[in-house]
Amino acid sequence: MILYTLRCSHDHHFEEWFSNSADYDAKKEAGELKCPECGDTQVGKAIMAPKVAKAAAAPAPACMPGGAGGGCGGCAFAGQH
Repeated sequence: MILYTLRCSHDHHFEEWFSNSADYDAKKEAGELKCPECGDTQVGKAIMAPKVAKAAAAPAPACMPGGAGGGCGGCAFAGQH
C-alpha cells in the first residue's frame, strides 16, 4: 500500500491509499479520482514523499534455555528478562 498526497485543479490537497503506483495510474486514467472537497476530477499527485505501509514485523525468537543456570545462553536479550 502507498499513500499519495493528491491535488485537484482548485488546489485542494488530500490523501488517498493505493495498492501500488499502477493502481493510482489506472484510477487516474479511468477518472475515478475525485476531490473530496469540491468533487473535481482533475486530480494529480502533489509534491510529497510517498508513505509506504510496512508489513508487521515478525516477533523476536524466544530465548532458549541454556547453560548451567537455565537462563539465556548468550542471546542478545541475556539478563533483560
